[in-house]
Amino acid sequence: MRIDNRSPEKLRPLKITKNFTKYAAGSVLIETGETKVIVTASIDEKVPPFKKDTGSGFITAEYSMLPSATADRNPRDISKLKLNGRAAEIQRLIGRCIRAGFDMDKLGERTIVIDCDVIQADGGTRTASITGAFIACAMAVKKLLDQKLIKENPIKAQIAAISLGIVDGEIMADLCYLEDCIAGVDMNLVMDSNLNIVEIQGAAEHGTYSKKELDELYKLGEKSIKKLLAAQKKVLGEEFEELLK
Repeated sequence: MRIDNRSPEKLRPLKITKNFTKYAAGSVLIETGETKVIVTASIDEKVPPFKKDTGSGFITAEYSMLPSATADRNPRDISKLKLNGRAAEIQRLIGRCIRAGFDMDKLGERTIVIDCDVIQADGGTRTASITGAFIACAMAVKKLLDQKLIKENPIKAQIAAISLGIVDGEIMADLCYLEDCIAGVDMNLVMDSNLNIVEIQGAAEHGTYSKKELDELYKLGEKSIKKLLAAQKKVLGEEFEELLK
């Protein structure tokens, strides 16, 4: 049973605030239930060494949680003089998922840097970050187009992500922290707006799960992502209609 008595397929309340910060080329505050993430996209007029002199661009991401984002304070990475393994894995995930939605050649030899800062965590921080990151990145791309720094639209498809799980034998979408803690299966599904798979992370926490359960998780995930894709379009508004075709 859900912690908040929602039906298993019902997503947590979703709120996305565009232009949440002043200086970034694109920014949103994305709230999924009690999880809140500030996502910004900044444009850097250079590329990593492996992209230099190729004429092609890059999209990368950084991810972190404020010390007070969880019930127990987490020390900042700087205090340990290294990035923790979880944050490193998540930011690599965000970067490669968002790159799937953009044509690097049309971006030109520049980098869009996505920063995902979790200010409050209650499950699904990586999936919320990915869904918000596409919006922020699309905003940055529109700024490049408006300023005539690029000639062609590099957006290939929207990218969105959802968390899924099996809790007490029940298939659920968009798990909060307490649901995630007791889930027998924990899954993250990332898809584009053509409903192609970008990434699936699905692990049995206690034992195994069946092909039938995998199919049910996937079906619910696809249904949930359709809702997120519609929410992205709504937030971006009419000025992005042509770019998202």
